[in-house]
Amino acid sequence: MGDRGPMVSQMATREQSGTTVFRVIDALDHPHGGRILRLKLEEGRVPSPKELRGIRLEATSPDGELRRSATVEGFATFGGKVSESRLKKTGRVDVHVTEEGGEPPIHRKWKVFLPGR
Repeated sequence: MGDRGPMVSQMATREQSGTTVFRVIDALDHPHGGRILRLKLEEGRVPSPKELRGIRLEATSPDGELRRSATVEGFATFGGKVSESRLKKTGRVDVHVTEEGGEPPIHRKWKVFLPGR
């Protein structure tokens, strides 16, 4: 039970700062450069597609040891056009990003953080 204290504290700090957290549920190389990240909202406020475009994301590996930054260039439309209502309803969005920071690239199970607004 003592191990849960720091995690609860971390989550409370993120909520207070307004950070939105997504989990990467799939990651693919984009044929024209960059990557497609399929994201599922885990906590925080649901951002609008307009807010996401051009934003710089911070990502951490599942073990927390690796960190990468990526910029949202646009959206993949595998499942249809991205809309605010769809994002609120499903909590999922597919983004096209360009990554900064080398190897390995952002992959499944990584966490992606949006800066507080």
